[in-house]
Amino acid sequence: MDVFDNAVLDAFLEKQGQLYEEKVAETREEALEFLDMVMAVVVDNADEVWEYFDEEGVDMDGADRKEILNADEVFEVGDGRYLIVEG
Repeated sequence: MDVFDNAVLDAFLEKQGQLYEEKVAETREEALEFLDMVMAVVVDNADEVWEYFDEEGVDMDGADRKEILNADEVFEVGDGRYLIVEG
């Protein structure tokens, strides 16, 4: 199964404005192509969002869980998963 299933693609299409000033995708196919190109990742829960940023060396000193989950590059899929797109 592709990690970028319809729920992930729809979440990105709906919320892409939180990271990009202009739409980068209009359809699921365009969204899939874009997410593949930027090497976006899907994680299973909020803890894994934190782990991802920690592993990537993002400075999170002083940040709490809510701030990390509200980062522009974090998209809540709606089923407990999160899409992380580095802009």
